Parts: sequence; structure tokens; C-alpha cells
Amino acid sequence: MNPATGIAPTPEPPYYAVIFTSKRNSSDDHGYGVIAQRMVDLGSRYAGFLGIESARGPDGVGITVSYWRDEAAILAWKRDPEHEKAQLAGQHNWYADYHVRVAKVERAYGSLRTAGKHVT
Repeated sequence: MNPATGIAPTPEPPYYAVIFTSKRNSSDDHGYGVIAQRMVDLGSRYAGFLGIESARGPDGVGITVSYWRDEAAILAWKRDPEHEKAQLAGQHNWYADYHVRVAKVERAYGSLRTAGKHVT
């Protein structure tokens, strides 16, 4: 992730996006932030990981999008034993609801602002 913008730099398509949308429950946050950061750190070490973006609103709805080179990389990450354990903890402790969507990115565009230059 680009620290200045919070936006993940991604290569030219095609690549994949895993979109994790969740609604936090009202239970206590004990350990949530630690586990969430651990999953980012662990996932980013996987071959095929391209980047991640995440946001959560005051209503408890959050969206995390992780970007991957291919479906094999996504599957390897999904099957990571520590990730599987964190998924179960999320289901039992932190999330009232969640959805995972996997999409192939075929087109991407935006702007790059460097040293006063704007490129689209």
C-alpha cells in the first residue's frame, strides 16, 4: 500500500481481487486489531500477493480488498492454517455478517501524482 494515499499499487491487468465485506458485531474488540494486522503481514508474504486496501465505517461495515496475481495464490492464502484459524475467530467473535467475493480485474485506471505531475 502506498502510505501517502492508502491505495495499493497494482500491475497492469489481468489480476484478481478478493473483496471481503463484513459487519462487526457489538462484542469487544479483544485481539481483533492484532489478528487483523497479523493477517495482513502473513498474507503479504505469499507469492502472488499484490497489495491490500481496507476501510471500516462508524456503522461497523468494513471492506477489505486484497489483490492477487492468480487464483492459485488466492487458494494458497485461503488454505493457510493460521488464516483458517483467524477466519473461524472472526465468524465466532467479531462478525455479525460477512461476504467474500472473488473477481478478475480486466481493466484498471486512475491517476498517479508524482512531483506535481498528473498522469492518467
